[in-house]
Formats: sequence, structure tokens, C-alpha cells
Amino acid sequence: MSKIRVLIVDDSPFIHKAISRALANGDFEVCGIGSNGKEGAELYAKLKPDLVTMDITMPIMDGLDSARTIMKSDPSAKIIMLSAMGDEELMKSAKEIGIRVFLQKPFKSDEMMKAIAQVMGASGA
Repeated sequence: MSKIRVLIVDDSPFIHKAISRALANGDFEVCGIGSNGKEGAELYAKLKPDLVTMDITMPIMDGLDSARTIMKSDPSAKIIMLSAMGDEELMKSAKEIGIRVFLQKPFKSDEMMKAIAQVMGASGA
């Protein structure tokens, strides 16, 4: 089976490392890292990853606008939204875009794995 290609979009180098570390033990390949939503949308179009981890609060373009751009070009895109804020309005906006999986920062590796399984459609059985 080929590795799941993951695009990380977050303005924090610490989060880049945390996600890369969480994915290191699995069948994953980090195919790109963007530090703002604009880069994230551009990298998605270029790299066509299997999965995106997307921070909400970033400079230049936030994660919601980036996810909206990605979902418009590829309605089947699989995106996990990450946020340090458990803001209900942000989550509602993300759900309206088509985002179904959210992960609160800070997260543990097993929480990231569960979120990936959920967004990739893996069953727990």
C-alpha cells in the first residue's frame, strides 16, 4: 500500500514538527508544508495530497478561506482543521465549508491518528 501523502498548513514550526512526529510511525509521507493559508491552497493545487492538516488562525489567509479555496477546486478534499481555540462559530463556519474533523491544539499523536482515520473514512472495526 502506498503512503498517505499529507500537506501540513500551519504558521507554527513547532506544530510542523509535532505533526511530522505524529505521522512518523505510520504509513504517511509529509509531501509539503505551508506557513499560511495562501501557501496551503497553492501547495494543494500543485501537490494533490491525500490529506491536509490546516490551522485556522494564520497570517495572509486564514485556514477557513484556504479550506474554502481547496474545497471549491476539489470537493472531495480531506482536511483536518486544527485550532487552539474551541470556538463554536469557527467550527460552524468550517462545517459549512465541508470540514468534518477538528483537532484541538495541543494534541497527542494518538488523537492525530484517530482524526486521520476519521477523515480518511477508516472504520474502527
